[in-house]
Amino acid sequence: METLQFKTNIKCGGCIATVTPFLDGDQEIEKWQVDLESADRILTVETSLSPDEITEIVKKAGYNAEEID
Repeated sequence: METLQFKTNIKCGGCIATVTPFLDGDQEIEKWQVDLESADRILTVETSLSPDEITEIVKKAGYNAEEID
């Protein structure tokens, strides 16, 4: 498992509710959370997936995610 972080446009509880089924639905995602207090709305994911795969999952939910190096 690897911990990845992404800058997102997930802004509120409603946004989190929208993205939850997508992130919870992937067996390779152990745990995830979005820091709504951060200006960059940081998504932290514990997973064995690649950053590109996480970006695609978030995109399917209708949001953007940009990996933070």
